Amino acid sequence: MAGRQALVVPALKRHSATVIMAHGLGDSGAGWISLAESWRRRGKFEDVKFVFPNAPNIPITVNMGMSMPGWYDITDFSDLNQQQDETGILRSRATFNKLIADEIGAGIPSNRIILGGFSQGGAMSLFTGATTPHKLGGVFGLSCYLVLADKIKDFAKEAGDANKDTPFFMGHGDSDQVVKYKWGQQTAEFLRKEMGHKVEFKTYRGLPHSADPQEIDDLEKFIKECLQPVNESL
Repeated sequence: MAGRQALVVPALKRHSATVIMAHGLGDSGAGWISLAESWRRRGKFEDVKFVFPNAPNIPITVNMGMSMPGWYDITDFSDLNQQQDETGILRSRATFNKLIADEIGAGIPSNRIILGGFSQGGAMSLFTGATTPHKLGGVFGLSCYLVLADKIKDFAKEAGDANKDTPFFMGHGDSDQVVKYKWGQQTAEFLRKEMGHKVEFKTYRGLPHSADPQEIDDLEKFIKECLQPVNESL
């Protein structure tokens, strides 16, 4: 089941890196394209291609079974680890891995690819980043949580723990009533203590289930640091 074609903001200069940014439940790639447009206006990341994939329309249980753009089904917003849609999660991971492979096929080294997202897209990015066989430049998740926590270690081992040393960035508002703040904290701790990842977790006071300018500034800094080695040599 495929979503609509991903939206792409091409690099302005020689394409040397790619950022893949996945939207949340019920949204679309267009909902985050302003992120790249803002950086373009300020002359940031001109050698970076931005990819904003679109999730397929699928029935969502918490939406009374009605279809909407989603990377996987959610059955209960009060306990996001209950009855997880493993089939949907793995289907979307395959979609994300194909996006990564397409960039590698276009000549971008995997360690010059950053994968991230917001909410459900962030959850998928953390899961894919931890379990993909491709060594990425960085992984980020905003206002999100960990999926398939009981199986993720096995999936990571199958992929050779390729991103054990890859930097992870997580941002979460402490007033988030959709994806609880404590879920974000617990996810960061699990990735650190149980899986050995380097995770930077930042808290945004009073922020609900959204992003704010400070968080986007912190994300910009994270991306810049992940892509720094090649930038310095250009």
